[in-house]
Amino acid sequence: MAGRLQDKVCVITGAGSGMGKAMAEIFTREGAKLVLADISGNQDAVAKQVGNGAIGVHCDVSNEDDIQAMIAAAEKEFGRLDVLCNNAGFGGGMGPLHQQSAELWDKVHATNIRGAFLGMKYGIISMLKTGGGAIVNTTSASGVVGWKHHSVYGAAKAGVNQLTKTAALDYSDKNIRINAVAPGTMWTGLVEASKTHAAPPADFPVLAGIPLGRWGRAEDIANAALFLASDEAQYITGVILPVDGGYTIGFSGMGAERPGLASVEPKDYV
Repeated sequence: MAGRLQDKVCVITGAGSGMGKAMAEIFTREGAKLVLADISGNQDAVAKQVGNGAIGVHCDVSNEDDIQAMIAAAEKEFGRLDVLCNNAGFGGGMGPLHQQSAELWDKVHATNIRGAFLGMKYGIISMLKTGGGAIVNTTSASGVVGWKHHSVYGAAKAGVNQLTKTAALDYSDKNIRINAVAPGTMWTGLVEASKTHAAPPADFPVLAGIPLGRWGRAEDIANAALFLASDEAQYITGVILPVDGGYTIGFSGMGAERPGLASVEPKDYV
């Protein structure tokens, strides 16, 4: 039986680890042809691991030349671009706004929102040549509701949300669907403890503010991205899909006092 992305050409940024790697694994299982981009150098190993002719491309998503080369690699290797997952992200230092530097602002925004903008721009240019496609941006629950100590990162991700909505309107008549997934508290490489533990240890803080009562996993985001990229979502565009265990729908505005947020260091959050 054909996969849900059978023979579709997909570019995934931030594919060297975490959610991007999970997307690569699941998309391959569903028949996709992949261009895997990352700044870390891990993209080649992931491409070799997933197989099916996947190729790795070194890419700094804040660099316009790198983004153009990434899209060109998909066109050269596979002849087109059908799906773009703008997944690369950088959390940066978390803390009160007055303690944040302009340099950190620039670095976080260069990766998270400039990178998404450039990926969308050149991905759309490619898709316009071939009659359409699907774009899935990775944003964050911190771009939907306020998170203590997340002013810089949250502002960047809120910007990605708005880019998603406006671009969806701009290209709705061009058969290009543009959506986003908004992860909540994810057990990925941005959580320090995840580097040594594949799953949360038994004594790790329980996130009481999450209705489903557990940390999110990389595959939770990858499965949501798969749906939005597939033809099953062909009547969906401009959506910011929370994948957060119910966090944002249950948000009560308690901010720093909300159970679960105060019990874990800010660095532990996506």
